[in-house]
Amino acid sequence: MTTDPALRAAAETSKAWPFEEARKLVERVKRTGKTEVLFETGYGPSGLPHIGTFGEVARTTMVRRAFELLCDIPTRLLCFSDDMDGMRKIPETVPDPGALRPYLHMPLTTVPDPFGGKYDSFGHHNNAMLRRFLDAFGFDYEFASATDYYKAGRFDAMLLRALEKFDDIMAVMLPTLGEERQATYSPFLPISPSSGRVLYVPMKAVDARAGTITFTDEDGTDVTMPVTGGHTKLQWKPDFGMRWAALGVDFEMFGKDHQTNAPIYDQICEILGAEAPQHYVYELFLDENGQKISKSKGNGLTIDEWLTYADPESLALFMYNKPREAKRLYFDVIPRAVDDYGAFLSAYQRQADKPADRLMNPVWHIHGGKPPVPEEGGISFALLLNLAAVANAHDKSSLWGFILRYAPHLRPESHPRLDALVMHALRYFDDFVKPAKTYRMPTPDEARDLADLAAALAQLPAQATPEEIQQKVYDVGRREPYKTTQKDGSVGVAQSWFNMLYQVLLGEEKGPRFGSFVALYGIANTCQLIDRAIKGDLTR
Repeated sequence: MTTDPALRAAAETSKAWPFEEARKLVERVKRTGKTEVLFETGYGPSGLPHIGTFGEVARTTMVRRAFELLCDIPTRLLCFSDDMDGMRKIPETVPDPGALRPYLHMPLTTVPDPFGGKYDSFGHHNNAMLRRFLDAFGFDYEFASATDYYKAGRFDAMLLRALEKFDDIMAVMLPTLGEERQATYSPFLPISPSSGRVLYVPMKAVDARAGTITFTDEDGTDVTMPVTGGHTKLQWKPDFGMRWAALGVDFEMFGKDHQTNAPIYDQICEILGAEAPQHYVYELFLDENGQKISKSKGNGLTIDEWLTYADPESLALFMYNKPREAKRLYFDVIPRAVDDYGAFLSAYQRQADKPADRLMNPVWHIHGGKPPVPEEGGISFALLLNLAAVANAHDKSSLWGFILRYAPHLRPESHPRLDALVMHALRYFDDFVKPAKTYRMPTPDEARDLADLAAALAQLPAQATPEEIQQKVYDVGRREPYKTTQKDGSVGVAQSWFNMLYQVLLGEEKGPRFGSFVALYGIANTCQLIDRAIKGDLTR
């Protein structure tokens, strides 16, 4: 990370949300005197990593990089898997759900791997998928397994401390529970020596001096066992606070669904003698109907679906933008995210002498202060979608044919991002744009205006620039009912002119800058398109 004085000075006052969080961490370190800052994210390995996992790790990394610009203290990111949790239900995604039924409520790392037995357990399989997932995006992290930490004794000292503070922890937890649950609740969950299951049973005795608990096992016998060495684990709310205390976590973010429990996590951590970490609560995602996304419902958008239609950088931008606002996470947000990322990347190059602007630019945070140099070419995702539509393109070579005619110096091998966007645009067009296209017939007046536009375009040279073409589009549009008068008295063109062009020629309510589209599609092709629209061929 650069230590450029001007950039660090700008970071001291930047209003970008990662810097606002990072400055709080700087103050925390000054108060605690710590020589290392630990960031943590959690993962529940009962299922595969998903788009929320990406968001949490990506956003935490953004705060981490912001902190590293502000402060020279070393940092670590720990991705912690709660793989000692009992398997409460059988996931629908496994090949043979019935084969896992005997293992209900056993720790995930003792449940057999249902995916061919390549891994030691179901938990190990999902942990491997998490690491592969994080590695694919290039995250800098350390992986931690709850099973390994509990069994290796890394939590033993804090578990014994929790046993000493058993009554204090119960005093925090019991008011949050219903009457029936209060009667059986214990923060400690023993692993049954007879069945291997994680037991939710009341304690018959708690001996802090001996470091043991006594409970009735599933076979009806009373068992006394140590709380250390992986014989027990903590309920999930006490476990949050215990882990923070044991590891010295400084920062952890979580979704709004954890917000009401955060004070409980904090109290447990403080009861165990540690300062609770700094939190950041983000809003949950919504589906296309405005409903909260649920893994069990399968609504919303998966990370594989996003990456089918767009690049990971656009997904990172979506995660960066307004994390404390509920946002619809559905297919229709993808095109804008792709083009916004490209626009921010281009703007970053123009901000070289404006460090404050660079730190407000999302690409600084997406790339940890080292954004790549953008490919030149200026062809947007929206433009590619419209080109795919009017050119009836079905493969990469047909789209590249238009691109090479427009700009012969652009090549797939020298412009890999554009090449990838071409494929993304083809898939997105086929699956989402094409089924929704609705062309309308122009009115007689609109047909006259379109004919005039075709005539004006035909006067331009074949290699006219997008700006020259756009000027012709404006010139023809400065007529009733599209003519408007600007504040300075000049004559302008109303948006309704462009809306008509999009609806009649592209079959959509909105579209790209029209001059850029014509330059890419070709003037002659556009004139033919206008002629077909006037004749009604596009609506057939």
